[in-house]
Parts: sequence; C-alpha cells; structure tokens
Amino acid sequence: MNLTVPAVDDRVQPPDDTFAWQAPAHWAQIDFISDLHLAPSLPRTVEAWRRHLQDSRADALVILGDLFEVWVGDDARFDDFEAECTAWLHAASRHRTVAFMAGNRDFLLGADMAAAAGLTLLPDPTVLSAWGERLLLTHGDAWCLDDVPYQRFRQQVRGAEWQADFLSRPLPERREQARQIRAESQRLKQQQVSTPSDWVDVDRTTAVACLQRHHCHTLVHGHTHRPATETLAPGLTRHVLSDWDLDDPQQPRANVLEWRPGALQARALHATSPA
Repeated sequence: MNLTVPAVDDRVQPPDDTFAWQAPAHWAQIDFISDLHLAPSLPRTVEAWRRHLQDSRADALVILGDLFEVWVGDDARFDDFEAECTAWLHAASRHRTVAFMAGNRDFLLGADMAAAAGLTLLPDPTVLSAWGERLLLTHGDAWCLDDVPYQRFRQQVRGAEWQADFLSRPLPERREQARQIRAESQRLKQQQVSTPSDWVDVDRTTAVACLQRHHCHTLVHGHTHRPATETLAPGLTRHVLSDWDLDDPQQPRANVLEWRPGALQARALHATSPA
C-alpha cells in the first residue's frame, strides 16, 4: 500500500459541508474533550477518562477526535483494551449523550463501533446550537492548511479506495502498518519541530470565514495540543482543547471544556490511581 506523500506547494482546501445539531431544551451542561490518545501504556489518563465518563454531570459529552491513539477498524473493539473502552462508553451513553467526531488518529471508527459504544457520530465540522448560541465544532486537522504533506496524506487515507484496501487486511497487519506510520510521523516531527508550540496551527482565514458563513461567534477544536482561548477577529473567539496525558510526570494535563448557558470554561482533571 503506497503511503508516499508527494512534495507539493499547493494548499488543500478543507471541506465545506457542515452538520447542524440542536441540543434538547432540557440540557444544562455540555462537555468537550479531544486528543486523549487512549492506549494501554497510559493507565492514569485512561482512568481519568473512565472516571469522567462515570461521574460527569453533563447532559452530553462531545469528543472532538483522537479519542484513541490509533483505531485500525471496528473489529478492533473486541480486543481487550478496546473492549473495555467500548463497555465504558456504552455504560456512559445510558445516562447522557456521548457524541464523537473523528480525528486524524481514529477516522476509521465507524457505524459498528458507534452502535456498540452508544456513540452519536458527528460530521466534521458541526454547528451545535444550545441556549440561543451556536458553536462551530471541528477536530481541526482539516484546517491546518500550511501542513501540505499532511493534507495530501489525509486526502489519501480518507478516500474510500484506500480505506477498503486497508480494512480488508488482517487486524495484526493493520496494527503493524499503523505503528509504522506513527513511527515515521514521529521521526519527521522530531526533525522539524520540538514542541507543540511549533506545530502548524489552523488557518485563521479559513476559521474566520467558516464562523462567519455559519453565523457562529465561537469555534471549538482540538488537534493542535495548544490549549487556549483567544480572539480570532472582532467578535469571534476560539477555544482550543487540551490533549490529555496524565502519565507525563513533567507536564500532566487533562482539561474538559464545560459549556453552560452563558459560559464556556475549562476545568482541569487530576490523576488518580487506576482501578
């Protein structure tokens, strides 16, 4: 399977289709998270996520991509770690809406996993309306237009032909190929940049244009691992979600963005011993 990304100078434009989602009138709180990169090697992060699923008082939990470090197909949900995560999601979905938007790590999460886990699948981007306000939601990777090699790669792996070929392969082969892709990505990243502050950000012109086109004043996204609240343009604000890594002894982090009527506020979660 050829995953070579050609060297090009032109920029790939993000998709223009947007899904409208109206929150029920009785909802009082919506939580947003992204970029947890869940894996067995991150037990404190996994436990914090499990506890939040169990204990949150939010009416909805919206996961804006990269819930898993890698997702190589919905048949992976039967393996030990993925089966536990699926069960926890399903249990949470009995008490609140759990919505999921694909990220660059778990874009192969599909209808079978959604049904097993009780997930509501959201297209990217989505406009969420609640309490007379509108938020524009995206994972964020499609708008990082200056990262041309990644955009070409993204265009390839989001194609139906590539996905059909990849998913036709045995699960162990898919896991190994995903590991190789991730290792190569890490190698290139180490050559080019040192910290998330150096990574390509979402294209501001694109973000502002999308906000204006969809009559939204607020953007919420993840992907960049650069949590912040800032003004994009007069009257337009973006909230960038944090990644999660409570297993990092130097910089443990796991923020939830809580939306209540009239307020969007980040709250930090803290590590506890895994159950």
